[in-house]
Amino acid sequence: MPSRHLIYLAPLLAGLALDYLWPVALLPDRVQFFAGIVVIALGGVIIAFTLPQFRRTRTNFSPFKPTTALITGGPFRFSRNPAYLSLSLLYTGIGIAADNILMLGLLVPTLIVMHYGVISREERSLQSKFGEEYLRYKASVRRWL
Repeated sequence: MPSRHLIYLAPLLAGLALDYLWPVALLPDRVQFFAGIVVIALGGVIIAFTLPQFRRTRTNFSPFKPTTALITGGPFRFSRNPAYLSLSLLYTGIGIAADNILMLGLLVPTLIVMHYGVISREERSLQSKFGEEYLRYKASVRRWL
C-alpha cells in the first residue's frame, strides 16, 4: 500500500491539473479563500494535538513501524483516526480555498481507498494486537467523528 500521504496527494494534484484544464468556480473569491483557510486551520489544529499523543505513549507514528501502544487520549477520545481526519480536512480546505470542485470530488474515491485499503487493515491489526482493549475502544469512539 502506498504511503498514506500519497493517497491524498495524488488526487489533490490530479484535481489541480483538471481544474487547470476545466476550471469550475462555485464561490466568490473572498468566501472560498476564507472558508478554505478555516478548514485548513482546523486540520492543522487536530494534527498538532494528535502528534504529541504518539510521543507521550511512545508508539510509532509511521504506519510502517509496529504499534507498541493503543492511544485513547487527546483527539483519540473523539476519533479513532484523527491523523487521517486531519489529512482529509487539509485536503478539503485546499479544495475550498482553490475553489476546485473537481478536487473536492476526487476526495470521495480517496476516502473510499482510505477506508478499505488503509483503515480497515489497521483496525484488524490493532484488534489482533490489543484484543478486547481495542474492541472496547472501538465500540466507544467513532472512526472519523
